[in-house]
Amino acid sequence: MAKVLEGPGMGLMKKWGIHVPHYAVVTSAEELSKLGHVNEWMKQTKLVVKAHEALGSRFKLGLVKVGLDLNGAVAATKEMIGRQVGSITISQVIVSEMVPHKDEYYCAVKSTREGAEILVANCGGIEVESNWERVKRLCLDVGQAPSPEQLEKLAKDAGFTGSVAKKMADFAGKMFACFDNEDAQYLEVNPVVTRESDGELIALDAVTLLDGDAKFRHPDWNFQFAAEFGRA
Repeated sequence: MAKVLEGPGMGLMKKWGIHVPHYAVVTSAEELSKLGHVNEWMKQTKLVVKAHEALGSRFKLGLVKVGLDLNGAVAATKEMIGRQVGSITISQVIVSEMVPHKDEYYCAVKSTREGAEILVANCGGIEVESNWERVKRLCLDVGQAPSPEQLEKLAKDAGFTGSVAKKMADFAGKMFACFDNEDAQYLEVNPVVTRESDGELIALDAVTLLDGDAKFRHPDWNFQFAAEFGRA
């Protein structure tokens, strides 16, 4: 199993039609400042800066800053780069647009002994951990793909209604397509949010575990697998 950091994980999801925010991975405040001059979205939207390392509890560690303008994002990047957290030295950050939203949801696909399992909940963020009974599952056998009818039933069982149920069914279908085609072992988006401007479902985060031994089948995997626990 090979862990992929958030940036390339979101890139894989975008490849399979999942909407993600504008984002950039940088290794210095100077690099971000230069990108800010040529990327209009960095000037026009509020920004989120997160340490781009295999770390948990980034928010509690002060490694997530939200609601920043470009100057604030540059300052946050300068503050984070080089910081030591246990055995890990922060070497890069991911800067993304802040997506205005009200509702947060959860979606994941994981490998099982029998095949795969799609998980959906109509709550997300930190709420999903304390409301795990609201997570609904669709179990699939090896080689089986979910039908649109199965995905829509899954979304409705999870409490989604109307147009949002159809959108979540479509989102879960794209998550499975990414999982299946990219030789993934686990994909998770928490939270999935409804963008206020157009009602589109957006993946605000990405947890991605791939089958590292399948890399020979994917010449477009132009990223390194993440170092975990401070190991090279």
